Amino acid sequence: MPMAPLVSIRDLAVDFDGVPALRGLSLDIQPGEAVGMVGESGCGKSVTWLAALGLLPSKARISGSVRLGEQELVNAPAAALERVRGRRVAMIFQDPASALNPVHRVGKQVEEALRLHRGLRGAPARAEAKRLFDLVGIPDAARRLDAWPHELSGGQNQRVMIAMALAGQPDLLVADEPTTALDVTIQAQILELLDSIRREQNMALVLISHDLGVVAETCDRVLVMYAGRVVERAPARALFDAPAHPYARGLLAALPPLEGPRERLSAIPGQVPDPMRMPPGCAFAPRCPQAGPDCDAGVPQSRALEPGRSVACLRPAHAPRQPEYAM
Repeated sequence: MPMAPLVSIRDLAVDFDGVPALRGLSLDIQPGEAVGMVGESGCGKSVTWLAALGLLPSKARISGSVRLGEQELVNAPAAALERVRGRRVAMIFQDPASALNPVHRVGKQVEEALRLHRGLRGAPARAEAKRLFDLVGIPDAARRLDAWPHELSGGQNQRVMIAMALAGQPDLLVADEPTTALDVTIQAQILELLDSIRREQNMALVLISHDLGVVAETCDRVLVMYAGRVVERAPARALFDAPAHPYARGLLAALPPLEGPRERLSAIPGQVPDPMRMPPGCAFAPRCPQAGPDCDAGVPQSRALEPGRSVACLRPAHAPRQPEYAM
């Protein structure tokens, strides 16, 4: 029998004052799986999980379903969501310098998470905070517990954020651009850390990133998003070996080669459409080199190319096997 998904999202949509930001996303995440979400800024990657955890402002209107096991999260009571946040689903935000409280020592901030999610206080909480600091690779952990955020480097603050996220022993960790503004050496260490913790604890991981190389190294499966929709979903290796959607091909073509002679970068022409003035059909059609008149007739539906892979395009690089929606 197939394993029941840890998280099941169906037709999740979000708009702000009537302006759509997410346009019907569906996704299943299995325990222990690593899923990448890529796409340009504003495509709905972060909004998906902020909506799922009830972290959007009151002007946001959310529809659809997000189920964590048997529990529905969309429009759930605040008390129910507070029991989920950090305890079952934890989130690492983009900028640790702004996410950490500058007037509290970092150890106290981790201890607060331990108190909220696991009921630990006093000496047991401090001992567990030190263990988490050791786990995430913070040197001289016992002394670093008493440091202020401004006394730590960007990489160390990011490790503190990971320790706080792990304090509740979550089933799912959502990492939103966890390596932003870090140098490549620290970036590699953070990614290796997340991957090793995921494997050791059988924790599911969602990695939101603009960096396709980061996603390729870390994730089992990838969703490519554009203008609030998923335009391609595929196993990571299949996507990076042979992207099917023109937008996914454009993203990969824009990566600079690491070997060989220097070449002019290939950029995707045009701009992401204004959410209030979307094209009549495919949102990517105005920027697509192979768009035709039929692309304006309606929004392309996701079609299966092969098991575990689907694309929302009338002219994918591979012929679809069947015109059905593929999860």
